[in-house]
Amino acid sequence: MKSGIQGVRIRRAAAVTVTTGAMLVTGALTAAPAQAVTVPTIVAKGGYVMNNANGKTLYTKAGDTRRSTGSTTKIMTAKVVLSQANLNLDAKVTIQKAYSDYIVSKNASSARLIVGDKVTVRQLLYGLMLPSGCDAAYALADKFGSGSTRAARVKSFIGKMNTTAKNLGLTNTHFDSFDGIGNGANYSTPRDLTKLASNTMKNSTFRTVVKTKSYTAKTITKTGTIRTMAAWKNTNGLLGTYSGTIGVKTGSGPEAKYCLVFAATRNGKTVIGTVLTSTSITQRETDAKKLMNYGFAKLG
Repeated sequence: MKSGIQGVRIRRAAAVTVTTGAMLVTGALTAAPAQAVTVPTIVAKGGYVMNNANGKTLYTKAGDTRRSTGSTTKIMTAKVVLSQANLNLDAKVTIQKAYSDYIVSKNASSARLIVGDKVTVRQLLYGLMLPSGCDAAYALADKFGSGSTRAARVKSFIGKMNTTAKNLGLTNTHFDSFDGIGNGANYSTPRDLTKLASNTMKNSTFRTVVKTKSYTAKTITKTGTIRTMAAWKNTNGLLGTYSGTIGVKTGSGPEAKYCLVFAATRNGKTVIGTVLTSTSITQRETDAKKLMNYGFAKLG
């Protein structure tokens, strides 16, 4: 009888040992949960980041609040041009005095295009996106708008910008200029601009342009000689300072302050986003870097 009781006790002790062992093993597997990623604080009034692969939101701060966009508008300018049927990137555009006069009257950012020179559409896209040339934007709007007068063509082009925004589902976006120098009704949101940039980045020409740090155009002068333009430098300071940066576009203005639409790829994953109404060139880049770091940390 005693030996029977002892046997029961031994079996019970063994069961406790096994159970305890299982608990210890289980505990070892669950004792170190993944550390939560700290949500960043940015100075910009609006910010948004998403996973470019599936459009999933990774971060938002006033992501749907409409704000002035400055020259980030030029992403849509490029989108409309690159969406033209049978687009010939090597087609030549003659630079008009009106484009130069516009730059002077608006004290606008310029690609320093020279009146009378013949410049290709491809070169105009570099002039648009790197030095943020409003003269290049004007030339493209004049070229790809419809109408018998320059004013009509520009109006038509801006109409195409708004139609494209509607077709992309950018419900909080409206353009009243081809370059971001608005007339009171030029606005978007961090979410909308990010969606626009993500869509436009599907175009290989656009991707090539916006990741280029410097570009030197060779134009044809009135007399048929070749002019080598001063190199256009990309205003996006993330190129070369943030590993994996692939674009996209800066913007600034009295109302817009300092804006940046940004994208980077690391380990096969791409995050893309926007900051609007930051306080300086340096700060918009700091804000963007924080959001990209956070985005990559969230993606793992």
